[in-house]
This record gives sequence, C-alpha cells and structure tokens, in this order.
Amino acid sequence: MTKPHVGPTPEEIKEKRDLEEALEEGLEETFPGSDPVNVTQPAPSRGDRHVKRTD
Repeated sequence: MTKPHVGPTPEEIKEKRDLEEALEEGLEETFPGSDPVNVTQPAPSRGDRHVKRTD
C-alpha cells in the first residue's frame, strides 16, 4: 500500500522562495551578461586567509 502524497513543508517552501529570490536578484544585477549566476559562495582560497567571511 502506498502513502498519500504529502506536499512540501513550510520550511521547504520558504527555502525555495529564498533561493528563487536570490537567483532573481543576481540575474537583475548582472543583466545583460553572458556568465550564468552563481547563488552559492565558493570555498575560500589560500589567498583569502586574511579575509573574514560572514554567513
């Protein structure tokens, strides 16, 4: 017997909406451009040791 389909939780909906807003903001700030938008923060390189990052 299969379980009924359960929709996304409110937390999942908020996370998806936040990601969509971040992507949209990135697209608006870089338009027109040829490079795709990257919503994630890359890992720090060796040259970034002196830079303090916040989350």
